[in-house]
Amino acid sequence: MKTVGVAMVEMLEQLETEVVFGIPGAHTIELYRGLAASRIRHITPRHEQGAGFMADGYARVSGKPGVCLLITGPGLTNALTAMAQAMQDSIPMLVITGVNPPESFGHGRGLLHELPDQQGLIRAMTPHTYSLRSAEDLPGALRAAFDVFESDRPGPVHIEIPTDLMSAPMPDYTIPPPSRRTPTADETAVQAAAELIRQAKAPLLLAGGGCNGAGDEVLKFAEQIDAPVISTANARAALGGHRLHVPASASLPAVRDVIASADLVIALGTEMGATDYDAYMDGGFPILQHFIRVDVDAVRFTQVPACDVSLHGHAAQTLAEIRALLPSAMGGTGDARAGALRAAVASVSDSAMAADLAVLKAVTDALPGGIIVGDSTQLVYSGNLFLPMAHSLLGWFNSATGYGTLGYAPPAAVGASLARPDVPVVCLVGDGGLQFSIAELAAAKDAKTPVVFLVWNNAGYREIETYMIDAEIAPIGIDPSCPDLMKIAAAYDMPGSRVEDLETLKATLADVKHASGPILIECVVSQEGF
Repeated sequence: MKTVGVAMVEMLEQLETEVVFGIPGAHTIELYRGLAASRIRHITPRHEQGAGFMADGYARVSGKPGVCLLITGPGLTNALTAMAQAMQDSIPMLVITGVNPPESFGHGRGLLHELPDQQGLIRAMTPHTYSLRSAEDLPGALRAAFDVFESDRPGPVHIEIPTDLMSAPMPDYTIPPPSRRTPTADETAVQAAAELIRQAKAPLLLAGGGCNGAGDEVLKFAEQIDAPVISTANARAALGGHRLHVPASASLPAVRDVIASADLVIALGTEMGATDYDAYMDGGFPILQHFIRVDVDAVRFTQVPACDVSLHGHAAQTLAEIRALLPSAMGGTGDARAGALRAAVASVSDSAMAADLAVLKAVTDALPGGIIVGDSTQLVYSGNLFLPMAHSLLGWFNSATGYGTLGYAPPAAVGASLARPDVPVVCLVGDGGLQFSIAELAAAKDAKTPVVFLVWNNAGYREIETYMIDAEIAPIGIDPSCPDLMKIAAAYDMPGSRVEDLETLKATLADVKHASGPILIECVVSQEGF
């Protein structure tokens, strides 16, 4: 007899799921009955939050939704932080959980993993939550989830299956065809945008995470209208080392000056949130002369800055439609403006930031074409402000924007490596952030993922300490002790190296290109720097 739990796994396989992340429990073992006979690979994290972060990293690199199998109650609540990060960054994540039988809801009977209202709790995190009440509900719920991933602004989707239903018989089924349509920009709006672009003398592009997967089309468009492209952290890798790309934050004064001087700004797939556009919280983002916005989320058009033209659609398709209405080459000063801005940002970097960028350059030089997954840590903050890209990267993403979690990078890097095992993956994490998810080093070892865990050990929460001192607050709680990381590496049976200067780091990175499993490198940072 095929049960609902077995059918769920069977349907996931039909929808081309290759990897799932989870910790089995009494409320999900029926799903594992189906896994045993499937081609889907199961990865066991050490904590459900790690499962969510692994799914996030996997989704960003593979382009497929990351799937979690979690127990009722604490399994779900442990993963809420990861779901919130995915919601902020529009990452497709499917979280499948058990739930106690519906007739027990609200009665407080002390059942295992009981929550008063599990779906009500998760509804505050995502509008896309489905509670099955019969076996026949399953195909439609899964199709609804994948419609979100494929058509609209992605994010986490939750499906809960009552424990008694999970083992119930599953009748014959078919998965419904997709029902949601990709938004397409209005033809009149496309023509209006093309007219504004024809009139512009100094256009400028702002590229956000919605440009991932559309990098080639964005760069063709930039070349055609001869405009610099300023990227947010989530668009850096999509645009690489192109001559028109300025991988610098719109929070920096030099970048804001160029934005203010542009007679037309075109925003592509960016929510223009504070962590990208007002990182110093000074409210200094400039008033725009003319503004075109392209986004799959129509809500963005109701937010500031006000649009001259709003285009509801995906970046690649919408830009292709605009390009067809423009001259093949418009000429201008894009090259000169992009080059001057990159130089201006680099020249005003303070000594501490310059040292951070030298470390990042050492990483990208050693592992060109790799993926760098970052935590909320000093190196990553500097790279989000400005990331000189001599080599293109397959990925640069981190948790230091949007929701801003700690402990994200180690499990997310494991997920990224599972998505692209042929590509070097570097996890940038501080000694504080590592201790949020240090146990996931074991998951990396079990999965044989060749992740380089580069730990920036500055003996505490150095960035927070700086904020407190600048605010004339006595630093308290910013110096958590760190275990001996070389002993930790040995305990997890992985190579470990401790380095104290840039040249030693470069030499150490040169030896990790062909690693067959995870490696830990500890960068010991003194008060004077690295």
